[in-house]
Amino acid sequence: MRKAVTTIALAATAALVLAGCSGGAGETPGADGGEEAPYEVATSVDLTGSPTYDAMKSADAVTIGVKEDQPNLGYLDAATGERTGFDIEIARWIAASLGFAEDKITFVAIPSANREAAIVNGDIDYYVGTYSITDDRKKVVDFAGPYFVTGQGLLVKSDNTDITSDQDLVGKTVCSATGSTPIQNIKDNYPGVKTVEFETYSQCVDAMNDGQADAVTTDQAILIGYAAQDPDNLKVVGEPFSEERYGVGVPLGDDALRAFINDTFTEGGDTWSAIYDETLGQSGTTVEQPAVDAY
Repeated sequence: MRKAVTTIALAATAALVLAGCSGGAGETPGADGGEEAPYEVATSVDLTGSPTYDAMKSADAVTIGVKEDQPNLGYLDAATGERTGFDIEIARWIAASLGFAEDKITFVAIPSANREAAIVNGDIDYYVGTYSITDDRKKVVDFAGPYFVTGQGLLVKSDNTDITSDQDLVGKTVCSATGSTPIQNIKDNYPGVKTVEFETYSQCVDAMNDGQADAVTTDQAILIGYAAQDPDNLKVVGEPFSEERYGVGVPLGDDALRAFINDTFTEGGDTWSAIYDETLGQSGTTVEQPAVDAY
């Protein structure tokens, strides 16, 4: 396990991604043409009792649900077709541990509201994309991890002086992704706050820029990615006001696959650190890999 200078802290998470994941294929582990990945593709996998894994083996391929509009976490460059980010590299590491090389991976972008359905329907084998572990979701799908911890924050236009924290949201309109934990938190715990929803956070950013919303809310790590892309027009304000634990979504009841991924995280502290250092760690901030919740 990583010997970190500092432990995970929500405030530190805000700083993680400012300079992270800015490189192309040559700077991200696991990407085609890039540096040697900090892991090898397994040639002998000891995993029995997992129908999901059996289906992968039969297909000789793995299909992974991801996000592709979250700079520094899960991002698709439309010009080059290159996928980058911490979540993308975690997804590749899991695939390699299961015996699947890059050319056996199919990434599928799944909106937040459709994640459970995609897993339940078998459209994907597992999901890695800022997917917060919650008790309600655990009734429908299972989670390996957490592999990262962050907190809910606020993104506003750079000239906005009315909103400096979540305490300033009454009477304002806040945007987030349909089906996301952050939008539900606002609805449940912030009376007097109006909400608007879209499939993706990038649509929320566009809506705010067009005057349809006063703020965008989701995990602070995601928001800082957007602010870093457009620092002249966007800023993150306040401190995180929740704790979000990112997990890998797997089919409900596939205990064998969930345990295998948890073991991969637990035993692969050096690999986690190398992936972090080549992505989010480019900011210079050091954090500790969270312990898995082997429920």
